[in-house]
Amino acid sequence: MKQVPITRQGYDRLKKELANLKSVERPSNIKAIEEARAHGDLSENAEFDAAKERQAFLEGRIMELQYKLGNADVIDPDTLSKDFARFGCTVLLENIDTGDEVKYQLVGPDESDINEGRISVASPLGQAIIGKQIGDEIIIIAPVGKRSYELIEIL
Repeated sequence: MKQVPITRQGYDRLKKELANLKSVERPSNIKAIEEARAHGDLSENAEFDAAKERQAFLEGRIMELQYKLGNADVIDPDTLSKDFARFGCTVLLENIDTGDEVKYQLVGPDESDINEGRISVASPLGQAIIGKQIGDEIIIIAPVGKRSYELIEIL
């Protein structure tokens, strides 16, 4: 089985989602199926079909979360060396063209949220940052053109 790298915060968020799906969403969906079934003919019952589709989605998501949590490799960013950028660390970058600074934490795809400053290590920028050291130049080709950054600090 493949280990899934994740931060403690991301692990806790997935665990909370799984608990909600099992204790709230699944029972609610079961009731919806029972109510739709009580309406009679299932062959033309749109409510029943929708509830069954929702059930399939919920069960799939539950299985996915159980797999990810079962194979999680929880990484504590505070224990990582700051000698180069790696999963879990937070980096401060300076846009070479504009001088603007941005701060990102490198996380897994399930945890990424650009609005909260968390980017996936699988993203083009995340892949370009991994392995870099302070002072290194990071160049990515974005849809709007070439972007150049300097790695200022590893936090």
